[in-house]
This record gives sequence, structure tokens and C-alpha cells, in this order.
Amino acid sequence: MEHRGQKYRRGRLSQAIREEIETILEGELGDPRIGLASVSSVTLAEDTRSARVMVSVAGDDAEAERTLEGLAAARNYVRHELAERLRLRRPPELYFQIDRAAELESRVEQLLGRAKKRAPKNAEPGTEN
Repeated sequence: MEHRGQKYRRGRLSQAIREEIETILEGELGDPRIGLASVSSVTLAEDTRSARVMVSVAGDDAEAERTLEGLAAARNYVRHELAERLRLRRPPELYFQIDRAAELESRVEQLLGRAKKRAPKNAEPGTEN
């Protein structure tokens, strides 16, 4: 069972890592493969040795794949910068993934809008016609 203090520390550390990676992405990486990307969340493992970095990318799937390649190439640089800025003895291994939550949310909204238009206007929810 994890102690409350450790869980709180891990949450604070993941937030600090997210902010630092966001700063690095905004201005320090000169890789042309990395497009318009932002870090949506960072999830640290319980032992804080690895972190899943969810990145949302503006553009199509090909743009997202190029951005992932660029981030994979810059992984060691980002880890080094995190160690220096946050004074971490062992920065976590970073695993970048595309965050598709915004796309899925818009798709669900679109489907709900369609369903709402198709529903009979005088029918009550939960009753069948």
C-alpha cells in the first residue's frame, strides 16, 4: 500500500515534469519533425523510474507520427534538462504517446448531436415508441 505522502509527492513531481517538458517543447527543441505539440499530462510509475508523457499534436496522423519520432530522438536531452532543472538524481525514463482525448471528445459530441437531432421531440427519455 502506498503512503499518502508518496502519492502526493508523485503527483507534484509529475506536474513539475509536465510544466518543464512543456517549456522545453515550446522553445528549446529545434527538430523540424516536432510540430505544434503540447503536453497534456504526465503519469509517473509508482517507483518514479518511468513516466508516460501524453502529447497532443495539432495536425493529422502523419504529423503526429513525425512529432513522436522527433520527441523520441530528443528523449535523452529532455531527461538531462529535467535532471538539472528539477534537481533529480534519477530522472524518469520518458515514453511519449499521442493523446487522442480531444479527438475522441469531439467525435462523441458529434455523435451525441446526431442522436439528439434524431430523437422524437415529444418522447420522454427512457420510454420506447
